[in-house]
Amino acid sequence: MSRRQTIEAIKAAVQPTLLDEAIGFFSPRLKRERIQNRATVAMIGSWNGGSRSRRATAEWNTPTGSADADLLYDLETMRDRSRDLGRNVPLACGAINTVVTNVIGTGIQARPRINAELLGMTPEEADAWQKNTRREWELFFESTDCDITRNDDGYGLQGIVFRSALESGDVFSLLPRKKFGKEAYGLKIQVIEADRVCNPQSQRETDTFAGGVEMDVDGAPVAYHILRQHPGSIAPSARVWDRVQAYTPRGTRRILHHFDRRRPGQTRGYPYLSPVIELLKQLGHYTDAEVMAAVLNGMFSVFVTSPDGNGLNSVSLNDDSSSPSKDNEVKLGSGSIVDLLPGEKIEIADPKRPNQAFDPFVMAILRQIGVALELPFEVLVKHFTSSYTAARAALQEAWRFFKIRRRWLVKSFCAPVYEAWMEEAVASGRIAAPGFFDDPAIRRAYLGCLWIGDAQSQIDPVKEGEAAALRIETGTSTLEAETIAANGGDWEENAVQQGKERARRKELGLVTDAPVAITGKPTTNVPPGEE
Repeated sequence: MSRRQTIEAIKAAVQPTLLDEAIGFFSPRLKRERIQNRATVAMIGSWNGGSRSRRATAEWNTPTGSADADLLYDLETMRDRSRDLGRNVPLACGAINTVVTNVIGTGIQARPRINAELLGMTPEEADAWQKNTRREWELFFESTDCDITRNDDGYGLQGIVFRSALESGDVFSLLPRKKFGKEAYGLKIQVIEADRVCNPQSQRETDTFAGGVEMDVDGAPVAYHILRQHPGSIAPSARVWDRVQAYTPRGTRRILHHFDRRRPGQTRGYPYLSPVIELLKQLGHYTDAEVMAAVLNGMFSVFVTSPDGNGLNSVSLNDDSSSPSKDNEVKLGSGSIVDLLPGEKIEIADPKRPNQAFDPFVMAILRQIGVALELPFEVLVKHFTSSYTAARAALQEAWRFFKIRRRWLVKSFCAPVYEAWMEEAVASGRIAAPGFFDDPAIRRAYLGCLWIGDAQSQIDPVKEGEAAALRIETGTSTLEAETIAANGGDWEENAVQQGKERARRKELGLVTDAPVAITGKPTTNVPPGEE
């Protein structure tokens, strides 16, 4: 507590209660003792972590600020330092790459899953609608037509958005309509870097205008103020801001703000590396110093000392007899004997490198960094030397974090873009969705979608396969769920393809070996149609 808060607590503690007054009627001494005890507790406190009288915490002064007050004044510096670490410190770059690779990978794909019962569709009608919708979505999202810069497809934009959110703390996506040529859809995605959203002309932060975000009294975003150029542009010009409304007149998002909110009232996000910025920088300095020391140690240096300072001018390690020699040059070679002047002696530089304590120390620091970044040590350094159980536990722990971040990206980027695209697809007649614009429940039923990313890495595919088969056999899982978990595929597409392959083999009269079970042992079961 602050000094003012402590004084207020003491004042409140010494106020007699009704019980104090009743006790004081019979025993004034006991009344005074009760009040004194409460005052003592108020001054000392019951929590060691909140005490100001203990030696370990006496000088620990902490600010009492809102989410924005604690963040916004340091955000620009943390953002710049985070990007610098990502460029120049291998560990920081590797941590970000690891998260992006596991969360995004080759891309998070959409599988429409509508509520057929609410929409009054038969299963066959729902399947047909979902397949057509998937084709239309891929027409839009799997081409560069969705990117306003025409450089990336939707999966590439997923990686850019997620990486920018990690490095900068947050990022923005505008959803303008701009059709080029014969494109099927006019919806475009324009990614805006965090630096461009800021208060115009360095306007003072307020409760309803902070970090370039204009809010209502409830804290909901009303508009965003975006610089037309990045403040660090290679061709700086006059600073001009555009005010972009957060929502369209129909109430859908016009601009998406991608950040991980950790506190109520937090307007902007902070970089993923924020808790370990200083530690990573110091570790980088230490690593550079050790590398330089090892390089210097590899340069065999000999010093000749003499009483009058007129000893040997230079000592060369060159043992090439074909090289011309100078009169004052002494060569060190195998079995060489060098005469020194009286009083001269040889000293060899020995910086004691490489440092034997370097690796254990760095590993200990990396464990702390991994805890802060929610990456187990083995995953952070890509070094699995323990048992299968330990390695699998590390991957499982990391995968929980990756799934949470993937869900965040789906909610923040993928699903809103899918909804904006669906609006245009239905309005243009490319997708039939009666009642989409009339009833929120029907709209939500049409927007049902399963988002599938790359599967989790497997240490022992045989054991993982046996576990999957057991889950299907016991009814705790499904073919669809296990196929998604194994490789992100579609089990129905697999079944259709398997049917084609079996029919083709039968047509060609090919004789195949009995299929191999998950245990690796041949089975006696022959696929239908191949008896």
